[in-house]
Amino acid sequence: MELISIIIVIITIISLIAWVGQMISGLAPKLAAKLGVMEPESEVDPVFFTDARGEAIWDVMTLWTLPLACILFLLSNPLWVYFGLVGGGMYVYIWGRISLVRFMMQKKGMRIGTKKDVKAAYILAFLWGLSGIIMIIISIISIGI
Repeated sequence: MELISIIIVIITIISLIAWVGQMISGLAPKLAAKLGVMEPESEVDPVFFTDARGEAIWDVMTLWTLPLACILFLLSNPLWVYFGLVGGGMYVYIWGRISLVRFMMQKKGMRIGTKKDVKAAYILAFLWGLSGIIMIIISIISIGI
């Protein structure tokens, strides 16, 4: 398997973790907290919990684009590049959204989860953003811009 395909498989896994995690968070927050993909409601401010729930529901409707791009790429379907650009952009957006909202809420003294949960959120957000940037670069190179 060539290097680009290996990178795409890694991005597929990383992006599916985001999408499935947000699906669980949006639809079953207690289960999500039990699985560690969402902060328990009792450990965070109500505003943060409400924001995270709304974000999760919206993400379910939008974050499927990057895993689909990866699957289409692996199937050699030329439509992958369009989903790669859009999906990559969505994952760069989520990186900023997750990071900045947590930073600003934390700065205001809001409870946003344990130190471990916050650190995990920052790390995962970075990985999702990096995956998005890499997919955008691969897509641009592929279409020859």
